[in-house]
Amino acid sequence: MNCDINIKQLQKNCWRQSKVPGEFMLQLRVPGSLIEAKHLERVVYIANTWGNGLFHVGMRHTLNVPGVKYENIPAVNAYIKDYISQVENEMCGVEMEESENGYPTIGARNIMACIGNRHCILANYNTQELAKKIEPLIFPSHYHIKIGMSGCPNDCGKGQCNDFGIIGQAKMDYVYDRCIGCGQCVEACKKHATGVLAMTEDKKVAKDACCCLGCGECAVVCPAGAWVRQPKKFFRITIGGRTGKHTPRLGKTFINFATEEVVLGVLGNWQKFSAWVLDYKPVYMHGGHLIDMAGYEKFKEMILDGVELNPEAKVAQRIMWAESEMRGQINVIPIGEHPVAGPQQ
Repeated sequence: MNCDINIKQLQKNCWRQSKVPGEFMLQLRVPGSLIEAKHLERVVYIANTWGNGLFHVGMRHTLNVPGVKYENIPAVNAYIKDYISQVENEMCGVEMEESENGYPTIGARNIMACIGNRHCILANYNTQELAKKIEPLIFPSHYHIKIGMSGCPNDCGKGQCNDFGIIGQAKMDYVYDRCIGCGQCVEACKKHATGVLAMTEDKKVAKDACCCLGCGECAVVCPAGAWVRQPKKFFRITIGGRTGKHTPRLGKTFINFATEEVVLGVLGNWQKFSAWVLDYKPVYMHGGHLIDMAGYEKFKEMILDGVELNPEAKVAQRIMWAESEMRGQINVIPIGEHPVAGPQQ
């Protein structure tokens, strides 16, 4: 039975309790959702040696092995020492001591990502390379954070359902002399994006830049190479998205056309912000709830502390959240029950 097992401690070590008493599921982190295939041999070995022979691809792109008996967890933790070292320390540069006790914490969830521009013609950046830079900023940490990364505004990585979404954007150059006036970019923008392109009388293309998503669809469909992505990489940062039983909602745009340095600066401030809101107690809570507790202005102040915004960046003046309340007026409660942010007396 599980009644004499410290379930919370096992959860911190990236183990998940099963409905079968005494059984657990291992979760292996895969920052950026891409690793060398050789590591799958380790998963097979764990599943066949200590698990029930099954394997689950986690909803957050973790490698999961169910059916591990409680008494076998120490052996599995010792076995995955090399995996953790190779993925976290070597691949991502995370500074933490190697241990045979498994993962030190599960506060920061696995950084999930689409395949990025390693493969996808729509993607505007290399999702895994950026994830490797983000991982040391958020892990290991007892403070909760969920990140979804997408190479383009299609948002296949579901950034808008996470605390932070990192969505690749591109600034486009229009090479006037290459344009053959076919109109394919206009149609693609109308069908797949925001319809900011239009044909002119001289059979060229005009652009209303105010509403451009930076998706790069125009460059993908142009047969003459008239639209070209600028080499400089840009990102949309969305915040506050969450699932759940109380008040699920999609994230909202925090910064448009941020550079990589801004992305890393913002995420580098997350643990400091979380600690302040929670009075330095590592309580499990969605990032969106922490923003709600502190208020958007306080969040913006702390998360941008020391961050130098690039000239192209645009920051949300305010955010109008749209929650799905599963119970009518769930947020209308006695004022004494309102959550309070920051250090308490």
